[in-house]
Amino acid sequence: MNAKKKVCWIVANPLTIRFFLLDQITAIGENYDLTIITNADDHTFLTSFGIHVRLIPVVIERNVSPWRDLMALLRIVRILKREKFDLVHTFSPKTGLLGMVAAWLVSVPFRVHVFQGEVWATRKGLWRFFLKTLDKWMVRCATHLLVVSHSEEKFLVDQGVVPSGRLIMLAGGSICGVDLNRFRPDAETRNEVRLKYNIANDEKIILYVGRLTLDKGVLDLADSFTLLAAQYPKLQLLFVGPDEQGLQEKIFDRCPTHRSRIHFFGYSANPERFMAASDMLCLPSYREGFGMVLIEAAAAGIPTIGSRIYGICDAVQDGVTGLLFCPGSVSDLTEKIRLLIDDTHLADNLGEAGKLRARHEFDKELVLKALIGFYKSLLNPQ
Repeated sequence: MNAKKKVCWIVANPLTIRFFLLDQITAIGENYDLTIITNADDHTFLTSFGIHVRLIPVVIERNVSPWRDLMALLRIVRILKREKFDLVHTFSPKTGLLGMVAAWLVSVPFRVHVFQGEVWATRKGLWRFFLKTLDKWMVRCATHLLVVSHSEEKFLVDQGVVPSGRLIMLAGGSICGVDLNRFRPDAETRNEVRLKYNIANDEKIILYVGRLTLDKGVLDLADSFTLLAAQYPKLQLLFVGPDEQGLQEKIFDRCPTHRSRIHFFGYSANPERFMAASDMLCLPSYREGFGMVLIEAAAAGIPTIGSRIYGICDAVQDGVTGLLFCPGSVSDLTEKIRLLIDDTHLADNLGEAGKLRARHEFDKELVLKALIGFYKSLLNPQ
């Protein structure tokens, strides 16, 4: 019996694993000898999810840190050289650069990176040029490049980062698809969550799910809520996700008279419960490869609002499954939220259309099947 091919995933943030990659890890682990390199202190955190794969901790900084990045690169090179992997797969800009360069240096046969939103998309001047150049280096080191949306593919080609024809999108897009058993309308959960947090059934909830960072546009959402809160006294705003840039107080400062109606829940392993309890989800991001949370919310049957940028415009069909607004425009965002508050018929129709689209195009089983098929085409060609 032939030994399983050896695969290495390099993921900077363990939260990315918890939010998006558990099902893929299980599926890949059943077919290949999988090792994960990630920035985790707990070597065994995956076992709590019933997943048993080898995890190797490497300190990988989110921000540019020349000395620490060099140390991380050397550490990854040593690991890859020792383990002799058949395929290395990276999942973020930083791990893409470090992982693809390291894999190229030790001649790993298959070097795969997936684009999920570009850091430099919101930068300007020399900093944008520098970060964009790093992505170009990474592209040269990779043998295969994946992308999570058609609009991101067009953006990367138009920007001259990736030559036309090199990018592959699996299934309908996204990094993982949506688990339709988790993300679904649930009246019982809606009542439980609202009762737990003392939110009445007739109150409207705007939900944000994701990291709290400036690039995600959370301050724009706070400004919009401030404009709406006085007119709609039963309007509530929920933030679910880690506050990576200490923005909670800044958000409160923008809404001084409505602080009691703004709620922060930090990281949640069960965001579907908050989606079931909410009336709409808003992602006012300035950069996004796809915006998976929008599809999850759609599967839960609630309308979505997103900024009109590449990535998000694939996740939200404007006027069909949700509404798009001009990125950075608080007034446009406010009007889109107001429209969903006032027009319940429209909100219901958008939510229903989004639910059907999520089921038909983004079921996680479709994405898993495409990923396994892609790996087999490289590692087990017939």
